[in-house]
Amino acid sequence: MIELLLIYLVLNSVAFLLMKVDKKRAINNKWRISESTLWAISIVGGALGSWAGMKKFRHKTKHNTFKFGMPLLTLVQIGTIIYFTLV
Repeated sequence: MIELLLIYLVLNSVAFLLMKVDKKRAINNKWRISESTLWAISIVGGALGSWAGMKKFRHKTKHNTFKFGMPLLTLVQIGTIIYFTLV
């Protein structure tokens, strides 16, 4: 169980940092991280980190897929963790 928690923490840390890097690149008109990459890291377990990064860096907040999808995905992931912890 500890290993899964560490994986979850790493995924969310990476997702958070990707949001930060993409926001900085957007400001500087540089090459960006693709939305599919941001979604991929979120889907495999980094939704909370992505959502936190969106809020902290005010990034992707006008995109409805991110604005509504990321909180929903976060709830699903947290619910799944709670379910499998209790079962």
